Amino acid sequence: MASSDQIAALILSTKSLSVSPTWLNAFLSSGTAPRNVPASALAKTATFRLLTSDIRESLSKHRSCVLPTNVTDPNAQELRLHGPIPVQVLDIEDIGTSLWSQIEAIERVERGEAIRGREIVRTIAVGEDPEVSENNRSNNNNAAASGNSGSGPHRLMIQDAAGTVATGIEMQRIEGIALERLAIGAKLLLRNPTVARGMVLLTPESVTVLGGKIEALDKSWREGRKARLLEKTSSLEG
Repeated sequence: MASSDQIAALILSTKSLSVSPTWLNAFLSSGTAPRNVPASALAKTATFRLLTSDIRESLSKHRSCVLPTNVTDPNAQELRLHGPIPVQVLDIEDIGTSLWSQIEAIERVERGEAIRGREIVRTIAVGEDPEVSENNRSNNNNAAASGNSGSGPHRLMIQDAAGTVATGIEMQRIEGIALERLAIGAKLLLRNPTVARGMVLLTPESVTVLGGKIEALDKSWREGRKARLLEKTSSLEG
């Protein structure tokens, strides 16, 4: 069986992730780690587990691998972070789409409707009055036409291996960052991004989306998203 040092070196070279020796040894000694396989295959399995783990437990906390302690300081006009620094996503917001448009999109999903281009497609119940069905379809199409594409930009809450939490703002569209594509707990790799007034400025050049998900966090976040949006609208209206 490959040694932990070999596996760690492979993960570092392929994904730029510095694995915690404690986590890696626990993985290798567990019954779930495959036996008698090449080091490259074992490294891929370990990487998959890393992407579904809490990086506070699975990655190194060396200062070269984490955010600086003053990353959220609003008085710091500009900082340049050295990287790569792995982080995990704790929250994602579409700040380019109105709150009500996002709530309506969630409710369309709840009603079993789907969006195809700018058209809402809805399954018609057997026995439903065709005229009523057509009226519903027309109303839904009008609602879709007045909606927003929901393509961002996005605001992310990110966390490093040391537990430091920061806010990231998508300055340019980044492939893989979208409400329907980025799970809570997904891992990002930051490479020399700029921090301005406590905000990490995210660009395609400074962010690599590694993927992954922390299942429990993602499930809880998605189940509570509509309530959070409604709470925000109430606070704005109040």
